[in-house]
Amino acid sequence: MFVIIVGGGRAGSHLASLLLAQGHQVRLIECRSDTLPSLHRELPTEVILEGDGTDPHILEAAGIRKAQVLAAVTSDDADNLVIALLGRFQYGVRRIIGRINNPKNATLFSPDFGVDVALNQADIMAKLIEEEMSLGDMMTMLKLSRGKFSLVEEKIFPRAHAVGLAIKDLPLPQNCIISGILRHSEMMLPRGSTVLEEGDEILALVDDAARGELARLLGRPEEA
Repeated sequence: MFVIIVGGGRAGSHLASLLLAQGHQVRLIECRSDTLPSLHRELPTEVILEGDGTDPHILEAAGIRKAQVLAAVTSDDADNLVIALLGRFQYGVRRIIGRINNPKNATLFSPDFGVDVALNQADIMAKLIEEEMSLGDMMTMLKLSRGKFSLVEEKIFPRAHAVGLAIKDLPLPQNCIISGILRHSEMMLPRGSTVLEEGDEILALVDDAARGELARLLGRPEEA
């Protein structure tokens, strides 16, 4: 996959590093002279292109016409929207990600402006805090299908409802699949006859509705 990233701050440089490690082709565009030296220390020189990502000539030099993904992650919302508009309506990039710096501008980051996925950092932080507060010790490991499903992990607490029950006897909610059990640092494949024990670490695939139900089965008795 060929990805163009515009913005070489922490978000852009970290994203570029991750994609390169996964074997993807990446070009990162950055115009700030004070940021470029640190980028050259973190990334291969051939990945970095100095210039203004809102300039069509710079985008073309980066290879925008063959890019499958364009990520506009500068610290300026207006620039990110211009980049998204150019990527979608002038160059036909299939997938465009836009970073929202000011939550007041969130409504502009929409398909009408060329943005497929809007990254609103304030919203992400608020949702993470809300999830952690509402689900106690359940941890979200991975979001799937645009956030519709989650891979979660929780340790079974003493006297939890699930202790001593076989998986087949658990009143699991719909859209909840137990995919793994860590017991004494060993991974177990779950089967219907597997009896759950205090301290087991449960990995499960759930949707939003099932998260709370699973947390009540595995969590502290006062939360059950």
